[in-house]
Amino acid sequence: MGTNVEQQAFSVVENGSIVTPGGFTVGGLHCGLKKTSRNDIGAIRCDVPATAAAVYTTNVFQAAPLKVTRESLSNGRLQAVIVNSGNANACTGQQGEEDAYAMRSAAARELGVAEEDVAVASTGVIGELLKMDAVHSGIIGLPTQLGKEANEAEQFSQAILTTDLVKKEACVSVIVNGKTVTIAGAAKGSGMIHPNMATMLAFMTSDAVIGAEALQRLLRQATNHTFNMITVDGDTSTNDMLVAMSSGYAGNEELTMDHPDWEAFAAGFTYVCQVLAKAIARDGEGATKLVEVEVTGAVSDESAQAIAKTVIGSSLVKSAMFGADANWGRIIAAVGRAGQPVNPDTVNIRLGDIPVLEQSRPVVFDEEAALAYLQTDTVRIVVDLHHGEGTATAWGCDLTYDYVRINAAYRT
Repeated sequence: MGTNVEQQAFSVVENGSIVTPGGFTVGGLHCGLKKTSRNDIGAIRCDVPATAAAVYTTNVFQAAPLKVTRESLSNGRLQAVIVNSGNANACTGQQGEEDAYAMRSAAARELGVAEEDVAVASTGVIGELLKMDAVHSGIIGLPTQLGKEANEAEQFSQAILTTDLVKKEACVSVIVNGKTVTIAGAAKGSGMIHPNMATMLAFMTSDAVIGAEALQRLLRQATNHTFNMITVDGDTSTNDMLVAMSSGYAGNEELTMDHPDWEAFAAGFTYVCQVLAKAIARDGEGATKLVEVEVTGAVSDESAQAIAKTVIGSSLVKSAMFGADANWGRIIAAVGRAGQPVNPDTVNIRLGDIPVLEQSRPVVFDEEAALAYLQTDTVRIVVDLHHGEGTATAWGCDLTYDYVRINAAYRT
């Protein structure tokens, strides 16, 4: 199974946002968790209890909000999400858990929903207790900020950012039973990016009628081919969480894997995930370009995934991309250490459309043309193993001086 999504199954909604699907309102504001005046608390509210699903970080050290959200989602339903940036509420012990539960309780009260239907998410500095007076103040102020317009969507998107330079959002529509179903998402992520489940924080909304089990299965499948295929720095956060909610407002017949329009819906859902994942990779801390690694001819899709992520995660490959150096030796070395079956005599490598290796032997190429290509803002590395039918694509970015600068002083 490849990772390129078949787009004729759905339509991209221009200027769509997380509130384009029916039944949702969002908003955000500044409550004082960040040292700057940028928004740092936000909420998503559905008019009705929505079908919901989530995936979480596999990091052993999981932040308190994840425990609370798992508990809320145990019945496959959510009606609201409360999220803050500026503080991860991770490695904060019993007090951190109490604070996360207090956030859930306060959000339920102020948003007028059941406490067990509220998810909690946090992102920011690890190991510091939340300023709960600021959090409570922000939650009290949120209801009047919620809405369905572009401005409210913008305020929410800004509320979840940390070192991100840009917001990440996507929206598509799909025809299901002759009815228009909309799928949208918003995400944050720029550093500490090497997901093993989902991405830093991402939220998806839909108005499809779909069961919790089907939504959870689709979310895991889409995540595996999108968010799990990006890396910025090889670090998996303590707070990674992807939550999907579906209001059912479209009024279609319930979507299951046997539904005739399932593949179209799944394609649109996966496309939203892919757009968000690529946007996170492109916005990697200090990055100057998006790097895409496509692996074909592997013994299986899983093997191709492992090889693609090894190449995209290589510090030497990332450094070469920053320097616009057509050093294919770093690429072949990463392929060879991925721990996957590879025939060392049959590998081809291209930089965009420029062949640099054929049948594991160097070919003469135009260095100036390669330099010009590698200086663009999107670079594609293609590795054909000629060893099977497996394919996969991974996304990342170059490794720059600014990445070190940003992370050398992240906490201070």
